[in-house]
Amino acid sequence: MSENIELAGTLTDNGHELRQRVYYEDTDFSGVVYHARYLHFLERGRTDLIRHLGVSQSEIHGSGDPAEAVAFVVRRMEIDFRAPARMDDILVIRTRSDEVKGARMTLAQSIECEGKTLIEAKVLVAVINGYGRARRLPDALLDKFLRAAGKETE
Repeated sequence: MSENIELAGTLTDNGHELRQRVYYEDTDFSGVVYHARYLHFLERGRTDLIRHLGVSQSEIHGSGDPAEAVAFVVRRMEIDFRAPARMDDILVIRTRSDEVKGARMTLAQSIECEGKTLIEAKVLVAVINGYGRARRLPDALLDKFLRAAGKETE
């Protein structure tokens, strides 16, 4: 996993940053990013934050007992579309933990281009097991998320 970590952005004092270029496939006929594509950029930010925490999602979800598996699913998302991105723009996707507890976490995300905020999102992520039922984050994972959020283990 660590051999490609440079592709996964960087951890900062405020969470995680990921740079992504806008490609033709991300745009509509006018060269503006299609609104649903922002979900892809936001997902990449969340996934790479988790990767930087040293967590392999394929390992924690696919390991042995489904009752002990851990997976993250978006439960709710609020998005404020402020300005469009265009083909060839370099986007900065920022992700930080606002709250982490029990079987959920709330993440704050934004997409910026040249210092201008294009998108702001608040994402409620549920933690589930291999049966699709809510489960608490294991203590080791909880600790990683709390440290990334700049908080002590509760």
